[in-house]
Amino acid sequence: MILPQLAQGAGTRSIEAQLAEAAGLAEAIGIEVVERRAVKVRSPRASTLMGKGQVEALAADVAAQGAELVVVDAPITAVQQKNLEEQFRAKVIDRTGLILEIFGERAATAEGRLQVELAHLDYQSGRLVRSWTHLERQRGGYGFLGGPGETQIEADRRLIRDRIAKLRGELDQVQRTRSLHRARRKKAPWPVIALVGYTNAGKSTLFNRLSGADVLAENMLFATLDPTMREMPLAGYDKAILSDTVGFVSNLPTQLITAFRATLEEVIAADLIVNVRDIAHEDSDAQAADVIAVLRDIGAAGEGAPRLIEAWNKIDLVPAQEAEALRAEAARRDDVAIVSALSGEGVEAFLSQLAAAARAGGTIHRLTVPTSAGDRMAWLHHHGEVLETEAGEEETILTVRLDERDLARFNARN
Repeated sequence: MILPQLAQGAGTRSIEAQLAEAAGLAEAIGIEVVERRAVKVRSPRASTLMGKGQVEALAADVAAQGAELVVVDAPITAVQQKNLEEQFRAKVIDRTGLILEIFGERAATAEGRLQVELAHLDYQSGRLVRSWTHLERQRGGYGFLGGPGETQIEADRRLIRDRIAKLRGELDQVQRTRSLHRARRKKAPWPVIALVGYTNAGKSTLFNRLSGADVLAENMLFATLDPTMREMPLAGYDKAILSDTVGFVSNLPTQLITAFRATLEEVIAADLIVNVRDIAHEDSDAQAADVIAVLRDIGAAGEGAPRLIEAWNKIDLVPAQEAEALRAEAARRDDVAIVSALSGEGVEAFLSQLAAAARAGGTIHRLTVPTSAGDRMAWLHHHGEVLETEAGEEETILTVRLDERDLARFNARN
């Protein structure tokens, strides 16, 4: 049963879309949703969030459905959670708890597990109505949906603080290691392209299409948690580095943004950021706004940030007339590409656009090359944008747009 809080309006999303997303989050970890209900909360109550009559009516529905879990698609306090559980006679978790549970089951790498556990501990540290049994659990997930000792109330604060400190220390080491890797890549002549986007927008499918990789790409929310980097071909370069990242979602828990900051810094360090949008989704614009909000939060949008390009994905799912309008709009912009990662439509043009965008960050240089040095001129045409050529008998002057790394590489050839 999904209960989105609709106090103070629902923003730009429809109630149906919010319910569908909340249900999708639950179904992503195998929860069977038996009923969805929108509850309008005019004046949130400190004890139960909703009014007494609403709680009683929902409790009757929970009993009638035989539901074992109630998901509140809004943040709730520990007190509200405890009181609602008593009223519903069922487990209750909020949106943050649900997302953390998904991340707990999906994290595949040691770094991912560290990040998720830190986020979980940060979330649970003030919720004494729960136990800390995740420290002894063997399966994925983090204890919201069951497990040994679920009814225990006492929490060892010192154990939690010590564990948080240990995790932060380990993640600091991960961050230092990533910084060294980024510094090494900066010295390399290959552009780094980061794919970001709302969860289930098709990032991993596009990643596989561009790089030839076989990253898990499923029609589910948060199919990808751990970042992946692969080589990909790019005109004008020997290769490029493509990075696939965790999907964003509206109201992304603060704990997750904090815990995943080391991973998200890969986005900040990229030369190009591609916001992959599910253009067939009814809330595509709102989803794009959520992605930009997170990028701003981590310093990857705005002044001084890497260039941002939008890939309007899943164009094959858009009705023909609307698709033509979208293609016409994209044709007027240099920061938008129309693609279908599944069918491959528009991917070649998108690659050309990425190559042009990677070169656009360069500066214009006038370079003198011996007319007989055809290999050098060919290199400049391949790696830069030749704007003008002044041919002479012995020397040719080329006006070329090159970034600093390619200029250094060209000079090293002399």
